[in-house]
Amino acid sequence: MSFDTLNAIAVVVALGATAALLLNPRLAGARTWRATVTPLASIIGSGFLVLGPILGRAYGELAVAVMAGLCLAAYALGGAIRYSIARIDALGGEHSLPAFAARLNTASSAALAFAYVVSVTYYLNLFGAFAVALTPRSDVTAGRIVTSAILVFIAYFGGRHGLALLEKLEQGAVSVKLSIIAGLIAGLTFYAVEIVGSNTAPTRIIPDLGLEALFVAFGLVITVQGFETSRYLGAEYDAATRIRSMRYAQWLASAIYVVYIGLIGLSIPTDSIGTGETAVIQMTAVVAPILPALLVVAALAAQFSAAVADTSGCGGLAEELSNGKMRPEVAYGLVAIGGLALTWTADIYQIISYASRAFALYYALQCAVATVLAAQHADAKRPLRVAGLALLTLAAVAMAAFGVPAE
Repeated sequence: MSFDTLNAIAVVVALGATAALLLNPRLAGARTWRATVTPLASIIGSGFLVLGPILGRAYGELAVAVMAGLCLAAYALGGAIRYSIARIDALGGEHSLPAFAARLNTASSAALAFAYVVSVTYYLNLFGAFAVALTPRSDVTAGRIVTSAILVFIAYFGGRHGLALLEKLEQGAVSVKLSIIAGLIAGLTFYAVEIVGSNTAPTRIIPDLGLEALFVAFGLVITVQGFETSRYLGAEYDAATRIRSMRYAQWLASAIYVVYIGLIGLSIPTDSIGTGETAVIQMTAVVAPILPALLVVAALAAQFSAAVADTSGCGGLAEELSNGKMRPEVAYGLVAIGGLALTWTADIYQIISYASRAFALYYALQCAVATVLAAQHADAKRPLRVAGLALLTLAAVAMAAFGVPAE
């Protein structure tokens, strides 16, 4: 039996086992797991498709360290949001926030609404790129046409029927995506063991790194974003469950990301990594012939469901911020207009950078809310907590100000 066949079997077995686990009624019905799936699906969504090639090209041998740094930064930002969840719950809800914290919270909601517009564009540009990746017309223009069509479809469907029906597809899409990711990691593990065992592991170079490398990392915040969704599940889960589930999601996602990037470093030569948004397809084709098709399926399922979720979230935020004056259907149209403008004027790496800046601004405002709440909470840890949260706020501002595309 050939190596390719054995590796394909490993991919399929891992995929099937993960799917069986995720579809198991006991796990699927567990309250904590249901609360964990929402942020987990966002954190290891589209980032999984672009991070391997981007980090491999930009950082070479240091890619794993940079990935770990991104995960640590995201966990720290998540800590600020977890603190806010606990304090807001102790105060009796968001309506009980102190005046200044309430204004910051409203500003962060506005920033999040804008971030959603950019992230929807990011998701659907990846959707378009992967939709045409294995066709004869796999060029940028074809991908943008597909992206534009889906933007218009979501806005039209949402305006006529609402997005609840499309959102019901999310749970199935999450299971598909996580199962394929498990198959990818199994395939990479098998391939890396073979490469290392035959003494043909690629030589990694350490590129010249400076401030530009740091700013590129700032521009990749979007790829580990998604944990903040736990903040907005208060209608379904209590504060303790949301805090616990966010931690679980970030721990699991971080482990997956670091292992994934580490395996790529062991098995894929830097000079063979492509520069396009679908470079992961060519990169993993050498691992197992079955992987490119599976990754296209994962990309289409993940990006469509994520785009629908963020479009819906933007509609809800717009209605809330306008005190009901702007209907969600109008917001869906504005998302489509903004998305079309970005799609035809920016490449995917610019859009990733824009989305990272928008989310970094949102995180900065959320950290500022946590800082204000900590300053007003009289306990023994207050001085250190306030200082730490203030530093996180400044770090998020720096990410928003200096993040650049990883071109």
